[in-house]
Amino acid sequence: MKFAVLQFPGSNCDQDCLHVISNVLGYSAEYVWHKEEKIGNVDAVIVPGGFSYGDYLRCGAIAKCSPVMNALKEFADEGGMILGICNGFQILTESGLLPGGLVRNRDLQFICQHVYLKPENLDSPFNCAMAPGELIHCPIAHGEGCYYIDDAGLQELEKNNQVLWRYSDSTGQVSPESNPNGSISSIAGVSNLKGNVAGLMPHPERASEDVLGENSGRKIFESMIKSFENSGTLKA
Repeated sequence: MKFAVLQFPGSNCDQDCLHVISNVLGYSAEYVWHKEEKIGNVDAVIVPGGFSYGDYLRCGAIAKCSPVMNALKEFADEGGMILGICNGFQILTESGLLPGGLVRNRDLQFICQHVYLKPENLDSPFNCAMAPGELIHCPIAHGEGCYYIDDAGLQELEKNNQVLWRYSDSTGQVSPESNPNGSISSIAGVSNLKGNVAGLMPHPERASEDVLGENSGRKIFESMIKSFENSGTLKA
């Protein structure tokens, strides 16, 4: 399985993502610069965190206009797996590849802390390596990470099992107290209707190896690999 990691001016988690894929999990990965018009022959794409274009205008609003995004949309239409992390999630919502949007945190403050994530759909290509009740413990670092979608959109997400992760406490209980940024329904990440594109605000790549004191984040990448290896490909 081969991964591409997109790079925008201001990306700062691209090296972390490539390190996890290549050095921790042992799979092939390569960078793709935002000005490229083709992604290449890869099986999955990671849109990493950071501050693309300095987060001017609105997080992800400029990055969505980069040449590589046309290729990314074609890749998604063909069924390719795409994972957006933090700023990558913002870019995917801005570009219409994922529903909803990310707005300022409830307390209007930048938040940097560890959170627990409760996977909601274990049939998803991004959660399929996880056992029922298993949680992910990983950091968040964002100022505009409050997920919002209107009531009709939220009903569609719930009906179609598109909510992939919710903020929870250490026992898996979801409550207002375990919601760090005010996201609607404690949503930390979602998928598209087809299920091959996902995004989340927390950083699983920062919690994917023992030396960091936490490795549960790697389960998301392992799920992508398991899904691909079980199916051969998700592309239509």
